[in-house]
Amino acid sequence: MSLPPFLKFLESNDPDFAQAVERVFSSAMSPGALDQKTKLLIALALDAAQGSGQGVASIAGQLKTQGTTDAEIAEALRIAYFAFGNSILASSSSAFPSK
Repeated sequence: MSLPPFLKFLESNDPDFAQAVERVFSSAMSPGALDQKTKLLIALALDAAQGSGQGVASIAGQLKTQGTTDAEIAEALRIAYFAFGNSILASSSSAFPSK
């Protein structure tokens, strides 16, 4: 597994570090206890939560080439919203202290 496109600059600017990052990337994203589709769905949700539209688009494209449906992608994105969006609602309660 090679570096994702947004990290390719490392290959020419810091080849030793690029190899280290590539090993970590490969370890994280190669099939293991979780299959690659599951790992990509998790990465999609995390990129969405971080506001990385480019990452979401890239990963969604990879998922679609593997046969992932729009419904599966939408469900993963709902989970991201639920996990990260609810923290905003929870902290918002501080605006209305208990009486």
